[in-house]
Amino acid sequence: MSRPRSQARADLPSTTVRILGLDPGSRHTGFGVIDTCAGRLTPVRFGRISTRPKAELAVRLAELATQLDSLLDELRPSHAALETPFQGLNPRSLIVLAQARGVLLAALARRGLTIREYSPTQVKSAVSGYGRAAKAQVGHMVRQILALGPEVPSEDAADALAVAICCANRSRLESLTETARD
Repeated sequence: MSRPRSQARADLPSTTVRILGLDPGSRHTGFGVIDTCAGRLTPVRFGRISTRPKAELAVRLAELATQLDSLLDELRPSHAALETPFQGLNPRSLIVLAQARGVLLAALARRGLTIREYSPTQVKSAVSGYGRAAKAQVGHMVRQILALGPEVPSEDAADALAVAICCANRSRLESLTETARD
């Protein structure tokens, strides 16, 4: 199914794509925004959205939606990518994570963003070449790929940047594949 595309940003070259990567959580959701143009990845902003830990779930989900909306207003990405939940979570954690993901997906869909979802294995492979890489290795590779230097993102933000990098790489590959078919 086709989704409407966001309007291009006036301050970016028309070939630049802004991607928001998200590492969902009900208490902390990592985010990372990159611009991609002609195969070059440029970090824009990263961090995490945190909700009040003692608040009821419904309140935390509302806070998550509000903070994501503010981020979307400010950074205006055209694409968003989320990491899918991994096996092994206990059922209660999985349900809460699914609810948080639902809030994120709804907010992104309301904006008409192109949305992609990737498994943790796909994300780790995209940045480290190994689908079972440790978090520290993923964080190290994110810093190298984006040339962050001594700036060290939190684990949540590094994971979100890795998701954005995965999306950029896979989108480029899909584009090349489509071009080859034509």
